[in-house]
Amino acid sequence: MTTQAQPQEGIRLSRVGKRPVPLPKGVSASVKDGSIEIKGPKATLVRALPSSVSVKVEGGAIAVVPTVVGRDGSRLQGLARALIAGMVAGVAEGYTKTLQLVGTGYRAEVKGPVLNLSLGFSHPIAFPLPKGVKCEIPGDSKGTILILTGSDKEVMGQTAAKIRAFRPPEPYGGKGVRYQGEKVREKAGKAAKAGGGK
Repeated sequence: MTTQAQPQEGIRLSRVGKRPVPLPKGVSASVKDGSIEIKGPKATLVRALPSSVSVKVEGGAIAVVPTVVGRDGSRLQGLARALIAGMVAGVAEGYTKTLQLVGTGYRAEVKGPVLNLSLGFSHPIAFPLPKGVKCEIPGDSKGTILILTGSDKEVMGQTAAKIRAFRPPEPYGGKGVRYQGEKVREKAGKAAKAGGGK
């Protein structure tokens, strides 16, 4: 049986938000005291729900229905549905983010729950990894590749952004911390400009 959102009269539905979020095998969900808890093989995540939506779990799916009239209801329905879908994917499969250190002597190592970074400063940076986020450094990368894994998409994104912010890629030479596959637009230095003007 497919769960279908049933709104009150006069309430607008988000086109994406009205679609039920299916629960994969091995994943369960429950709503209690204004929060949703989703359990899966990778983790258990809990999130408070906006007061302007109602969430029901039935028929192997999660349905989100707005409870307020107007655009805000449909917007928050879409937001809640996206967050719940992210939680379901996180507990079922998890998320991975890969960072690359570019620069002479730039490297990283993990000691327990702390990530130690050498990024060309006079002192190393000790970054405590948030709960639920693991960092792996492949042996053949010589400490220049960081593979972050976790179930909470939001925490994963924040963690990767904080690590990148310690030394963002610079436009001259491209040294710094970048996401794997990120294209850094490099500017020509003064020497290159002077050479090109001859």
